[in-house]
Amino acid sequence: MKPTRNAAAMLLAAATALAPHAGQAQQAGVHRTGLQRHDLSIPGWEAIQVRVDIDPGMTAPNHRHPGEEIIYVLAGSMEYQLQGKPPVTLKAGDVLFVPAGVIHSAKNVGHDNASELATYVVEKGKPLVELIK
Repeated sequence: MKPTRNAAAMLLAAATALAPHAGQAQQAGVHRTGLQRHDLSIPGWEAIQVRVDIDPGMTAPNHRHPGEEIIYVLAGSMEYQLQGKPPVTLKAGDVLFVPAGVIHSAKNVGHDNASELATYVVEKGKPLVELIK
């Protein structure tokens, strides 16, 4: 029984390490799955990868990040609105760079689920997502 308890504790620790930072609530129709988190060679910085799935017609509302976001669209069709720029619609295989602190949103404009791989290069200890009202 002890090996099972140890394995469960290790899985819980891994899930906690990949979980979104506190204050990063899930919005209806937007599903975030933490994939990996690693310290960078630059002290105080880390790289985080998250899969973001957005239901048809749903929007990840205006938000920003404490560092850069590199987006790779995995499936579907999404419209991204970056502050001060015209909206851009991307499909599977397309990429987008979001500079640090830029307010942006993403909307699934297709008829099926849409997914992206979001890679963040951010300062450690800051909330990954700040919702903007």
